[in-house]
Order: sequence, then structure tokens, then C-alpha cells
Amino acid sequence: MFGNALFGGLLIGLAALLMLVFNGRIMGISGIVGGVFNPTTRNQLWRYFFFAGMILGGVALRAFMPQALENNLTRSNLHLVLAGVLVGWGTRLGSGCTSGHGICGVSRLSPRSLLATGIFMFFGILTVWVMNRWELVK
Repeated sequence: MFGNALFGGLLIGLAALLMLVFNGRIMGISGIVGGVFNPTTRNQLWRYFFFAGMILGGVALRAFMPQALENNLTRSNLHLVLAGVLVGWGTRLGSGCTSGHGICGVSRLSPRSLLATGIFMFFGILTVWVMNRWELVK
């Protein structure tokens, strides 16, 4: 029942550990991807490889296990794009994303990351509740 989730969580934890040990950096996806698209960021090469690995990992999953990407979303593409924009804005506002704060920061017991992750979770739960309770999006 928890096999795939456990395996995925272990891989994410291992990747975060390897990033910290071998690169001395926190594995915050928004910061890494932001650096890919910012030409003034120093030390770009590893960011390109990391970003390419995320894309190629998704392509490989689609090719070899397409059922893993099946979903039953009932939201429109417009709502999904709006949600993506709001998540991006939130990561800038919160100075990091759920991977940087939620995985790396919480595991280091960073007070800032503990607070940020609590806020992410609260507003995520609240948003789902409001959207489903009032059927704002179908």
C-alpha cells in the first residue's frame, strides 16, 4: 500500500542528502530552477543537469510506467494554470518551496522552515476545503 510512496520518499531524501553532502546546498527546487533561468546566477552547470534530470525523469516515467501519471482531475486547465501561478508566487513570497523548507529545512529543524511549512500546509488544506465546500471550481 505504501510501497511506491515510501520508495519515492526515500529517493527524495537521498537526493536531498546527496545535494547537501556533495554540493553544500539545500535542495530547494524553486531556487534551483530559478537559477537556471537567471543568467547572472553563478555556478550554473549543476543547475542545468538537475533541471534536465527532473524533466527526463518525468519523460522516462511516462514512457515506462504511464499509469503512474494517470489522474482524475476535474479542474479546468485555466484553474490549473492559475494554481501554478499562485504556487510560484507563494514560493517567492515564502523565500522557498516545499522541497527547500518542507524536506530540507524541517529535517534540519530550521525555525523558519518549520513556520513556512506549517503555513503551506494550513493554506493548502484551507484552499481544498473552501474549493470543495463551496464548489467554486468544477
